[in-house]
Amino acid sequence: MRSKQMKLNILHEDSDIIVAVKPCGVPTQPDKTNSESMVSMLKLRIYERENRKEEPYLVPIHRLDRPVGGVMVFAKTPEAAAALSKQSEDGTMLKYYQAILTGELPNDQGVLKDYLLHDTKDNVTKTVDKDTPGAKYSELEYEVLDVMDTDEGVLSYVLVELITGRHHQIRAQFAKRKCGIWGDTKYNPKFQKTKKKYKEIGLHASRLEFDHPTTGEHMVFKHEPEGGAFAILDLDEF
Repeated sequence: MRSKQMKLNILHEDSDIIVAVKPCGVPTQPDKTNSESMVSMLKLRIYERENRKEEPYLVPIHRLDRPVGGVMVFAKTPEAAAALSKQSEDGTMLKYYQAILTGELPNDQGVLKDYLLHDTKDNVTKTVDKDTPGAKYSELEYEVLDVMDTDEGVLSYVLVELITGRHHQIRAQFAKRKCGIWGDTKYNPKFQKTKKKYKEIGLHASRLEFDHPTTGEHMVFKHEPEGGAFAILDLDEF
């Protein structure tokens, strides 16, 4: 069984976890497009490296949307999955993103709080009233790092800490403030009429912190966005 898959950027691997960088345009898990996913590629990597005879156990602890790249952690055992999932749910797993927004927020830093509802039929997340059946409380914190006047209009470079992890949360919450993610054809009206296919949007999971599920060691992983939407920024300045 030989692999022709893309080269994977592995930041850390041991008997319990794999921390890897998901490329933009690659799904987290197998989907109806039958494209290679992070789960399928990492499973094949384990299968080949460890000369397995059976399919390896591997689950993502959190997910990144297909057009979003960045740091992810995967569990290689059910015990590690349970421990890491608890950290993700109780907020002790810290997730930071870098984002490029089309527009300017009213404050240099702040907290966004909304109730979100995922429409599974259209695969879109909507901001709704608190009392809407199925609505989930959603919160993030942001800090504006820079605001730029460009040929495409005003762009804001923002650092985001995700407090709750809802479906398409960051994309939906900023879109509600009329500062959608650059390149986001699903939520940003500035890009919804284009026929261009964006495999990458201006959103990147750049930092992930958690305690190792077995040793308890506090682990921090970082990855800066490269190219694409972020090519317009001089990230060395930050």
